Amino acid sequence: MLVLARKKDESIMIGDNIEVVVLGIDGDMVRLGIKASRDIQVYRKEIYASIKQANQEASTSSINIHALNELLGKPKNQ
Repeated sequence: MLVLARKKDESIMIGDNIEVVVLGIDGDMVRLGIKASRDIQVYRKEIYASIKQANQEASTSSINIHALNELLGKPKNQ
């Protein structure tokens, strides 16, 4: 792990196109700004973990094709 000390309005670069800026410090809370192109997804770690878990559950769940067809209003023989 790389550990850096930064003051308010200072930043770090990740690669050539991601900049993390210290916007403010209030007690033990640090506000960060992240400048990156829109095609780069940025999530809080707990949100990322939730998305990853939901994707894993979706990829391993079985599909009841008859129930799906009924939901879509298709005849049972399809």
